[in-house]
Amino acid sequence: MHSASAGFDDSVVVPRRIDSLRPPRSSRITIGAKNFTEQVVLGEMLSQEIEAVTGEQVDRRFYLAGSYLCQQALVSGRIDGYVEYTGTALTAILKQPLPPVGQREEATVFREVSRLYASKYRVKVGPGLGFEDTFAMVVRGDDAKRLGVKTISDAVKSTPDPSGWRLGVGYEFQSRPDGLRGLEATYGLKFAGDPRTMDLGLLYRALSSNQVDMVAGNSTDGPIRALGFVVLEDDKHYFPPYEAVPLIRQDSLQRHPGIQVAMDRLAGKVSADEVRGMNYAVDSEHRDVADVVREFRKSKAL
Repeated sequence: MHSASAGFDDSVVVPRRIDSLRPPRSSRITIGAKNFTEQVVLGEMLSQEIEAVTGEQVDRRFYLAGSYLCQQALVSGRIDGYVEYTGTALTAILKQPLPPVGQREEATVFREVSRLYASKYRVKVGPGLGFEDTFAMVVRGDDAKRLGVKTISDAVKSTPDPSGWRLGVGYEFQSRPDGLRGLEATYGLKFAGDPRTMDLGLLYRALSSNQVDMVAGNSTDGPIRALGFVVLEDDKHYFPPYEAVPLIRQDSLQRHPGIQVAMDRLAGKVSADEVRGMNYAVDSEHRDVADVVREFRKSKAL
């Protein structure tokens, strides 16, 4: 998935910029982003909000290849901040084990991530933007309505076929510690035969064409909204939280207090459904990221 797996791809070589010829880094705020659509949307959102607050132009350093390069850029001061996901931060960057099921509440993970970033890297974890991008069990809207299924627990009791749900998953979901085996154990969820494993891009096509009845996707994927699918609520809190949060260097906040104002203005403003809509507008409608974000901010009176 985007938020959990966009980690340590340092095989991509990022061209060196001639930073030695640029003004001192402190003269302009620089915001980074990983190399997928949602990240660029969120990087643009943070950049536009900082520009609105400070009246200064923000440098954008987007399409950095995953969490590892974003972290290196942040720690070295090449960027002042970027948006990360708490579950990814906890496991991939801070190297902490997944908390036991029952101790994965959003607030608990946020506190631990905030404490570790401050003590290890002098980085401030800003308030959540208002949504998570986590694994999501997704079903067709008509099945959800017909069976009265809203949660994963509901799906244990009601199935479209007596033999169980036909499941489609990405390769990673089958092997991850927070993936299929733990999900089955936590919920007692039974599936019809072995899950069909496929590229993530094919999951929703398989669901739409009735080849499977349920897929393990990402909660903010554009096709969920576009095709009328339903994300089942993880009512036992099996998946760890992947809350979208800005990470900003503490020294950058001291030099540019407007960044904190911008973070506070964005806090809690972005729902998962709104992110799905923006991702879809960029990916499927091929709209300009800056325009999509500008419209969203206008709709929120920002």
